Parts: sequence; C-alpha cells; structure tokens
Amino acid sequence: MTGTRGPAGELVRVPVAPAGDRPYEVLVGDGLVGRLASTVAGRTRAAVIHPAAMAAAAAAAVADLRDTGVEAHPIAVPDGEAAKELGVAGHCWDELGRLGFTRDDVVVGFGGGTVTDLAGFVAACWLRGVDVVQVPTTVLAMVDAAVGGKTGIDTDAGKNLVGAFHQPLTVLCDTALLATLPRPEVQAGLAEVVKAGFIADPGILDLLDDDPTGAAHLPELIERAIRVKAEVVSGDPREAGRREILNYGHTLAHAIEKVEHYRWRHGAAVSVGLVYAAELSRLAAGLDAGVAARHRELLTRVGLPVDYQADAWPDLLAAMRVDKKSRGRVLRFVVLDALGAPRLLADPDPELVRAAFDAVATQRAGGAP
Repeated sequence: MTGTRGPAGELVRVPVAPAGDRPYEVLVGDGLVGRLASTVAGRTRAAVIHPAAMAAAAAAAVADLRDTGVEAHPIAVPDGEAAKELGVAGHCWDELGRLGFTRDDVVVGFGGGTVTDLAGFVAACWLRGVDVVQVPTTVLAMVDAAVGGKTGIDTDAGKNLVGAFHQPLTVLCDTALLATLPRPEVQAGLAEVVKAGFIADPGILDLLDDDPTGAAHLPELIERAIRVKAEVVSGDPREAGRREILNYGHTLAHAIEKVEHYRWRHGAAVSVGLVYAAELSRLAAGLDAGVAARHRELLTRVGLPVDYQADAWPDLLAAMRVDKKSRGRVLRFVVLDALGAPRLLADPDPELVRAAFDAVATQRAGGAP
C-alpha cells in the first residue's frame, strides 16, 4: 500500500496522487487542527463550513485563522444528512457571494462526512472550482468521505446523485477530535474500516478481531483504511474502473438509507450491506463460506446491525435500480472472489440477488441505529 507506517503516535502522511489531477496529502495525527492556519496561509478569505454540533471547535479554528491574518468566516449547517440538501448548498453559495469569495480563497469542511461532502461540492461549484481543505471530525469522514475527491448532495431520488469530483488541497485527520465521539459514531465509522479490510487489507480484520471496539488500535485502523482508499483513488480518481471496488456493500446500504429517509447512520447501513454483499459473493462468485460468515461475525462483535426487515425488499430493490452505480436497468454489485479480491458483478441472476437478501432478512421491525 501507499507510503510507510511510522511509529505509534507520530504524524503520518499518506500521499494521494490522482492521475491527471493535483496530488495532496492526508495527514493523520494528534492536534492537527492547529495546522489549519499554516495550511491556508496566504489566502485572503476562508469559509469554515461546520455542523451546529461542532460550533465551538469551528469557532476556535476560525479564531486561529484570523490570528494569522486570514479573513475567516464560519458557516453553520444542519447536523447529519440534513446538511446535504440543495437548499443548504445554496445558502453556502449565497454566503460566499456575500463575502466576495474569489478563486484565491479557500473553503474548509469541518465536520463529519455529510459536511465534507457538502463543503467539497460547494467548493467545486463556486467559480467552477476553488480550493477546499477537509478537516474530518469522525472516523467515517476520516477513512471515507474526506478522502478521494468525491463530493455531493442528496435528492429525493437518492443519495449522492448530484455531485462532482473535486480533490482537496489537503486533509487533516486530527485524532484528538475523536476522544469525545459517541460510541455509535465510532462503530459507524468502523463499518468502512471493515470494508477496507475485506477488499484490500486483511490485517485490518486481525486488529479488529483483537479488539472489536477499535479503541486499542484506532489510529492504525484509520491510517490503514486511508491507505487502501488512497491507493485505489490514485489510480482511478473518477470511478472509471477500479475505484468502484470501494462501493463494496454500498448498493444495498444506499437503498436502506433511502428507504429509511436517512434516519440510519451510513455505517450502520453499510454493515448490513457488507453482509448482503458477502452472501451474494458466495452465491454468485464462489466466495468461501467461511470468509462470507466472517463478515457477520466481525460486524456483530463491532456492535453494528447485520439484518434488515424482510418485507422491505421490494422498496430496496427499486432503490437499488436508481443507485448511481447502476447502468440503464442493469444492477451492478461489487463482490469478492476471495478475501482481498474484489470485482464488479453486472446484471447478476435476479434469483441470486433476492436469495442473498435472505442472509440479512429479519421479521422484526428495525429502529434507527
């Protein structure tokens, strides 16, 4: 995988070199919010887009920027998936216009994955592209949303159907911000870490087998998952080929989120989607039954859901047909031929698509994990 691992506790730099685009680094370490000012030094203005829940931390970052002569302005947006609405993006653009933002200025995404998605999209569209620095504040955002340049918002038709590829200037993953993160948020982020383990780095799975809470190895888990994504997106920055393997488990996951009106955490939906994708891999690609079963066993130990109500299948199937990975009427899934060997499966047998759902179907009604 890309780069080398440093001693525990040291600053880690993970290079991302997207083909045909500007390279950048993902920094992982303790106290990196303090580097934000030096990262944007020389810019006239910075807009710090943040969720309401992160207002205090964002205000401190704004104060640091102002102390270095940057004209910094906080822009508060709703918490959670509500941030990824067109009206919220429009509000951000109105603020940039009011502040007189130019191409030499910078947008900062300061928050979880919904905020980094939104901030990247706002930056991609303003003046057809201004720089964005991502400061992810959750495990999920650090290992997934903030890395790779995919930005977007949701519509009534589905999640992330409107967006743009827009690589960040840099990504600052300050692990100190995770100290007060609620346990369910850590668990949700670990779903994407588990995904990285199954598609590319089985060592991740061994670390979680040792401690399914993730606490004992969290910085290393974050670093390893970022390295998996960095290597993939460097070779395929615009999802023209191999990058699609990062969607392992996501076809059903996005359908669950849509059916649940985004009341489920993304990581919880991904967890169910991973178990489903493993069963589809077993049925359609010959994945070893033990590897398939390991998905359910590990995700259960992590504390994530691994099933969904059986009677929702028609709605889920309809939602999967409008997923952004579909082509025409053809369903496309990422499956595993073996541990660490993902590939795309297009237009699988409909009976197998339905049969795989039996692995996650439950008769009980689900809550919002």
